[in-house]
Amino acid sequence: MKAMNINEAKGWFEVLQTSERSQTAVMTLAPGKSSGEKAEAHEESDQVLLILEGELTGELGGEHLSLKKGDVIMVPSGVKHRFTNRMQTRAVTFNVYSPRAYPTG
Repeated sequence: MKAMNINEAKGWFEVLQTSERSQTAVMTLAPGKSSGEKAEAHEESDQVLLILEGELTGELGGEHLSLKKGDVIMVPSGVKHRFTNRMQTRAVTFNVYSPRAYPTG
């Protein structure tokens, strides 16, 4: 096992760790940016998203939620979702996917 420091992540999204059953990642959204052009789903993976810094608007299965630092939300597999930073400062999230959602390099 190797510890990863999320402050060393490069880019707006980076997978940090991957195991047989799960995966962790950090997402950093600048003001006005979104996690994607449209809502998309992880068909096979649940996602747990924890807001570490800033605030986001979440679109989950047609609902709109306001999320702030310290909030955590579970996005079940198959639910279309998107997160948008409508604030003037960056937003940072820590994410856990089970099973893993992204291919490993």
